[in-house]
Amino acid sequence: MNRVFVCSCFGVTEEQVRSHADAGACTPRQIASACKAGTDCGGCVRRIQALLGRGSCPRRQLIDEGGQPLTAKVSEAA
Repeated sequence: MNRVFVCSCFGVTEEQVRSHADAGACTPRQIASACKAGTDCGGCVRRIQALLGRGSCPRRQLIDEGGQPLTAKVSEAA
């Protein structure tokens, strides 16, 4: 398994960022809250933004439809 690290300060991988995004994190700040990526040197914030893309946000869509935000926990160890 080849792990690609996004945040070397906290050892966060692309897979972990995508998992948090799938669980509802739509912004780099929400990713930071979930796994600390981007909170130390900040060098990975642009990479996190690129991974999140400009696509639709599942949590935002759910709220717009009158539902509750996704609150699924994602394992830190991917």
